[in-house]
Amino acid sequence: MLQFDLLATDPSSHARRGRLTLNHGVVQTPIFMPVGTYGTVKGVMPRSLTEMGAQIILGNTFHLWMRPGLDVVKGFGGLHAFEQWDKPILTDSGGFQVWSLGAMRKITEEGVHFRSPVNGDKLFMSPEVSMQIQTVLNSDIAMQLDECTPYETNGQRTTESEARKSMEMSRRWAARSKAEFERLENPNALFGIVQGGMYEHLRQESLDALVEMDFPGYAVGGVSVGEPKEEMLRIMAHTPHRLPANKPRYLMGVGTPEDLVEGVAQGVDMFDCVMPTRNARNGTIFTRYGDLKIRNARHREDHRPLDTTCTCHACAGTSGVAWDDGGREGFSRAYLHHLERCGEMLGPMLTTIHNLHYYLQLMQEMRDALDAGRFAQFRAQFKSDRARGV
Repeated sequence: MLQFDLLATDPSSHARRGRLTLNHGVVQTPIFMPVGTYGTVKGVMPRSLTEMGAQIILGNTFHLWMRPGLDVVKGFGGLHAFEQWDKPILTDSGGFQVWSLGAMRKITEEGVHFRSPVNGDKLFMSPEVSMQIQTVLNSDIAMQLDECTPYETNGQRTTESEARKSMEMSRRWAARSKAEFERLENPNALFGIVQGGMYEHLRQESLDALVEMDFPGYAVGGVSVGEPKEEMLRIMAHTPHRLPANKPRYLMGVGTPEDLVEGVAQGVDMFDCVMPTRNARNGTIFTRYGDLKIRNARHREDHRPLDTTCTCHACAGTSGVAWDDGGREGFSRAYLHHLERCGEMLGPMLTTIHNLHYYLQLMQEMRDALDAGRFAQFRAQFKSDRARGV
């Protein structure tokens, strides 16, 4: 089941406000989806995700297939009961992870032969196998198996001919994925993935073919794969708004706060990225006024929270009240600096909560701005605030 309702559009851009209804609940768009690779968003309890406004999270088909295995997840009726998350879940197809194995895999028209990075077993992933795995996972949104077209191969930029060959195979795999998804009578939704590298005309060919297949939703893949930022922005400006207006649009693996705002301006409804969680574990914090490195010595005696405007547990404690230079319950930069320096696990747990809260709050502010017809003003203020510095 998937229903997408378009609620508002922005006259100054391609930005739009929507509502996505899935089998496990309603998702307000535009939305950021926290990444839960192994069935968990690292260091964050499901209750905390709900409290910070997460509406839908990701699971990783490839990694969950490896561990714990389909027999375990099937015994719980799918990922929702297994990981105790009762809201929607999107699973990727496993294509990117298989592609990332490099010399350990061989891609053919039939699928991908590879050795398990866990125990070395010989395995095979095809569009049909990916659909079978995702059906067991019972994710609300499944993704077609595609080949991720790299920006470079052996240090050389991927040629138009190479990008075309990859895109055309992904297109054929899309048809096979859809046929198998329907054969399995999967009650959820399947998205097609636009490929084509950094070539706009290939992107358009891929898009046209997928639209003809009539998927319930569409994703833009093959970005954030090593290309310069200006190349990513060029494809982001070309592709999303050309997808059907009555269906959800998902930009895969992107990105920074600036990327999210620009993506929404170009018509994207859904985003995911490991950046807020991975960067948090490495001590990089996103705030309204720019990014900070909590390990830097300048934070050693700083009484301020990470972000004085933030109401997350790390910044405001249980009060949910932003810092006012007076009484407060949150954690200081000095304390979080101390935790990072000592390698205490509470440090990355709190910074992960903050970064995810910031991303989800940013999406909420964009939804509010679109509802109020002031997205252009929001976009300008966002850029001004982020440039101010912490």
